[in-house]
Amino acid sequence: MTERGRKQIVVVGAGFGGMAVVQALRGAAADVTLVDRTNHHLFQPLLYQVATAALSPAEIATAIRVLVRGYPNTTVLMSDVLGVDPAARLVQLAGGLQLHYDHLILATGAAYSYFGRDDWAAYTRVLKTLDDALSIRERLLSAFEWAEESSDSQQVRKLLTFVVIGGGPTGVELAGTMAELARSTLVRDFKRIDPRSARIVLCEAGPRLLSAFSPHLSAYAARALQSLGVEVRLGEAVVDIDADGLRVGATRIEASLILWCAGTEARPAARWIGAAAARNGAIEVAPDCSVPAWPEIFAIGDVASFAGQDGKPLPGLAAVAKQQGRYVGKLLRSRMTGAPAPGPFRYRDWGSLAVIGRSHAIAQFGRLRFKGFFAWLTWSLVHLMLLIDFRSRVMVYLNWSWAWFTYGRGARLLTGNAHVQRTAAPSQRT
Repeated sequence: MTERGRKQIVVVGAGFGGMAVVQALRGAAADVTLVDRTNHHLFQPLLYQVATAALSPAEIATAIRVLVRGYPNTTVLMSDVLGVDPAARLVQLAGGLQLHYDHLILATGAAYSYFGRDDWAAYTRVLKTLDDALSIRERLLSAFEWAEESSDSQQVRKLLTFVVIGGGPTGVELAGTMAELARSTLVRDFKRIDPRSARIVLCEAGPRLLSAFSPHLSAYAARALQSLGVEVRLGEAVVDIDADGLRVGATRIEASLILWCAGTEARPAARWIGAAAARNGAIEVAPDCSVPAWPEIFAIGDVASFAGQDGKPLPGLAAVAKQQGRYVGKLLRSRMTGAPAPGPFRYRDWGSLAVIGRSHAIAQFGRLRFKGFFAWLTWSLVHLMLLIDFRSRVMVYLNWSWAWFTYGRGARLLTGNAHVQRTAAPSQRT
């Protein structure tokens, strides 16, 4: 407690879970400090559309300070967290500031895991942040520009080969929209190459795509991707990756861009507090989302391992993080006001959606399962409504409408970012 008698609540991470906590604590008799390494809240489900030039960053991200402008009890700090001293109840920030807390909520999310092959990270790109998306977009669009300049057919084939590893929602969405970009949008804009010759390969080590969905919906997704020209490779694990390509099973594929969407691991919050962790590094939490050894600390979203009603850990979905965030906010409010505390957290699964491409999507809401245009329309409406502010909804709707009628992409500018390097100069034009 401070001298003013107000509880100090620190929230680390401004993703879906962290923002849900802050929103639930709006106007509470507590001082809330929200810490994030960036200054924006990102709508990650549409991040792949930034990576493939369909949307601009500002259309799926909003400055955190704008979102909490009307929250008089909330302070925002843009900083990295170096560690936590749970005994002293202190959070150490990179700039030297230490934050005292009465309650700490860890909502730091997850990073991609290479299953013990961290050396592959040097040759692949992942999709978690706006920087990741812009880097992919730069490399993807540049590959077509470099191919247009090249007179070496072998080099052109490599430049126009793109591989996505991982058959989950992100991998499927990326592969589908990359195929549409090449075959519907760019095809009208190049003279020396045919963008439709681009090879998009989707690799999944398991027997089917989108394993969280029913088998017949997974099969539909595979067929829809193949109709877009995507080469779907199932049941073959990636054996090796290097600067020039990769080996999938016994097949060598030369590629200019490899996207890793295969597995995730929790960020190192468990090590900060010395908590018990699951195999993927997620903090094992109690039924109220608190850390058993430190009941004043809560972990939510991807950084938490919470057993659902079937005994299995809850999936790393935005819906899980948001529901846990609202729950923890309500729990803390009840403790501060003396109201009856809510019971153990229970996740309500409202269903799942995945988009494959234009007019192709799948939906699973319990026993209700459907696919095709209606599922795509449902996916579109749901994601529009989930965007955090009205401006984003309007801009995304306008961009989607324009793209639907024109097959255009409005975010195709190449800025020559320093971190995107041209690996090989194409042959001189003949």
